[in-house]
Amino acid sequence: MTTPQEKAAAARKAAEDAARVAAEAMAAAEAAEQEAAAAATDDEHAAPGNESASASTESDSKSPASGVAGEIAEGYAFAGPALELGTVMVDGVADPGARVRIPLRMMNRHGLVAGATGTGKTKTLQGIAEQLSRAGVPVVMADVKGDLSGLSEPGADNEKIRARAAETGATDWAPSTFPTEFVSLGTGGIGVPIRATITSFGPILLSKVLGLNDTQESTLGLIFHWADQRGLALLDLKDLRAVITHLTSPEGKEDLKGIGGVSSQTAGVILRSLVNLEAEGGDTFFGEPELDPADLLRTAGRLGVITLFELGQQAARPALFSTFLMWVLADLFQTLPEVGDVDKPKLVFIFDEAHLLFAEASKAFLQQVEQTVKLIRSKGVGVFFCTQLPTDIPNPVLSQLGARVQHALRAFTPDDQKALSKTVRTYPKSSVYDLEEALTSLGTGEAIVTVLSETGAPTPVAWTKIAPPRSLMDTIGDDAIKSKALASALQGRYGQSVDRESAYEMLLASVAAAAPAPEAAQAPGRSQAQQDEDTAAERIMKNPAVKSFLRSAASAAGREISRSIFGTRRR
Repeated sequence: MTTPQEKAAAARKAAEDAARVAAEAMAAAEAAEQEAAAAATDDEHAAPGNESASASTESDSKSPASGVAGEIAEGYAFAGPALELGTVMVDGVADPGARVRIPLRMMNRHGLVAGATGTGKTKTLQGIAEQLSRAGVPVVMADVKGDLSGLSEPGADNEKIRARAAETGATDWAPSTFPTEFVSLGTGGIGVPIRATITSFGPILLSKVLGLNDTQESTLGLIFHWADQRGLALLDLKDLRAVITHLTSPEGKEDLKGIGGVSSQTAGVILRSLVNLEAEGGDTFFGEPELDPADLLRTAGRLGVITLFELGQQAARPALFSTFLMWVLADLFQTLPEVGDVDKPKLVFIFDEAHLLFAEASKAFLQQVEQTVKLIRSKGVGVFFCTQLPTDIPNPVLSQLGARVQHALRAFTPDDQKALSKTVRTYPKSSVYDLEEALTSLGTGEAIVTVLSETGAPTPVAWTKIAPPRSLMDTIGDDAIKSKALASALQGRYGQSVDRESAYEMLLASVAAAAPAPEAAQAPGRSQAQQDEDTAAERIMKNPAVKSFLRSAASAAGREISRSIFGTRRR
């Protein structure tokens, strides 16, 4: 029987044998490593032309993230001029040499900037607008919250901004200012007042503003058609009210025979919606002088002018704001000539809070938006939508957007999770990033980017650290905006409202002409027949209101208003 002492001795001997074997194995491994190192040195001296390749391999082994970032950046190495978005990030590290860019000539292929509140969308848009301006491209932007007014002032210069600029490859960063116009919808804002006429706006866009259903939208289209046929200019809300009131009267119902009718119930809904719109400041927006799209296509020296639209009194009805911008885009589509593919766009249009444009929109409206976005590229105009979720944009429109800059998404609810999954499926496959995880892990000022290359192919997905804007990343205040607006050349053109003769006055004149006049006393020496004859001719023709109406009718004779996209007036 083995004693405890003998067991301990046997265990000690086994441990010593194991230690000896381990030491021999370690020595053999060290010898093999030394032999491999010597062979690598001999190969390097034998092939001097491979020094750079060896150095690259060594660098990659020390910093594999840098190598992957460089591979991604190769997809953004364009030959022509491009907008610099920032630099590639891999494993949380930004490589200043791995640049992420958008070709300037592809900016008319449209794009999307999306992300949750506070993730840096506005600053991304600010940087894009700055670089477009520097390239001589005018920009139209919706400044819903007033955050973009800093474009008119140089940015703050401090160590934090300089460090981010260096990290994002913007080695030439310096505080800069850009030519900026401040305009407001209607006369109740702090910028230059901008207006549109009811006739020009058209029935489809107006129905979107009024929140009408399909039946009511169809009725409104009939009302516009009747007014157009008779050359009745609908300049403001009182003109449209006057036409609707006339068409629901006995005389108006006779006018509509053969082309349909306007029910009193539907007319009542439209009239109530008009009253509500007027109470919310819409009466200050519809009227003259009307915006000339050419004023959005200006440059100042070599810089493109950035036009910022603010809501004015339309804060209570933001749908009017977004729909007005769509009217401007439709107007540009009608007036600009075809140019095909150009080296740089004539104008870039940026819709902020784009979800307002599509919320509760009719089928006709959505179809016209899709058509406009699809076709306006050939006019040299680029359109960028900015919203929180890509799913805010209808699929037919989303499919037209070539550039995607996606800031962080939140996934707190089941609906958020669905939106996240849908967003991931719209991106090219990536072997570097888990996109579902990446989209919820992005920091402020970071985005997942893919754009169209100069050949029209999508670039690799890049986790991008966005470069800082060069202008002020803050508002300049209402007083400064008012001062700049008053000093603008646009103030002289649009500052004062004009109320010229239109449908309201013309319909009043026709009513006055139809009203019976009081009997006049018989003039001495004239027969009753002569009196009746004079009364029939003179009583009507000498009436000032009738003269006014006839002048208007004569000028409108044979001039039916033609309409194009969205039912807007063709200029």
